[in-house]
Amino acid sequence: MPIADIEKRRLAQHYLLYKSICRYCGASNPLGAKKCRKCHGDDLRPKRRGKK
Repeated sequence: MPIADIEKRRLAQHYLLYKSICRYCGASNPLGAKKCRKCHGDDLRPKRRGKK
């Protein structure tokens, strides 16, 4: 079911798409994280966002 309210859609996209992903274990972390919350590795990448 698509979200019709623009503000709710923007908020949902922020929480789903703006994250960092650990290259070692694949855990999702906050975007501003310096180290992984699971394995404590420091090799993080931004989550890929699909092109529309």
